[in-house]
Amino acid sequence: MGTVTLGVSIAVPEPHGSRLQRCRLGFGDAAAAHIPTHVTLLPPTEVDPAARPAIEDHLSAIAAAGRPFPMRLAGTGTFRPLSPVVFVRVVEGAAACGWLQERVRAPEGPLARELLFPYHPHVTVAHGIADEAMDRASEELADYEAAWRVTGFALYEQDEGGAWALRREFRFASAAGPAPRPDAASQVA
Repeated sequence: MGTVTLGVSIAVPEPHGSRLQRCRLGFGDAAAAHIPTHVTLLPPTEVDPAARPAIEDHLSAIAAAGRPFPMRLAGTGTFRPLSPVVFVRVVEGAAACGWLQERVRAPEGPLARELLFPYHPHVTVAHGIADEAMDRASEELADYEAAWRVTGFALYEQDEGGAWALRREFRFASAAGPAPRPDAASQVA
């Protein structure tokens, strides 16, 4: 039967999501046409399709334990030279993203996995394109800002053509749920 490729992320809402996607396409990153604008909680991960019910139960439990939080993006950064990526920075909400992604990838859960790099919440705006275009992305979005309240996250599936499709949204149960560790905010730049 094979595997399916899943990802978990926080969608960047409108009008911000489509604006950043248009920018990414304009910089020459054609992959952006198939990738909704997001902050990753679980990078592309191959799983057995039979595991989907357990995965959805796992994500539902995380959402039930979470609560809405403010998210603010501002300015740009890059992972170059380690990885050919320019991104918009998460300057508020990074600790909550870290709290969520740790639970999504929990060792005892169905999505347990190690990351290639330390987790750093961000919104990719250029990936794997010419250096000149990467520089342009960094410069043109240096003053970019957006803010919203995150009320949940979503499960996506990648098709054989590389496009990502929303499979299910997971809303936080209430504002009364446990908050991300406040001390983690000072650890994320």
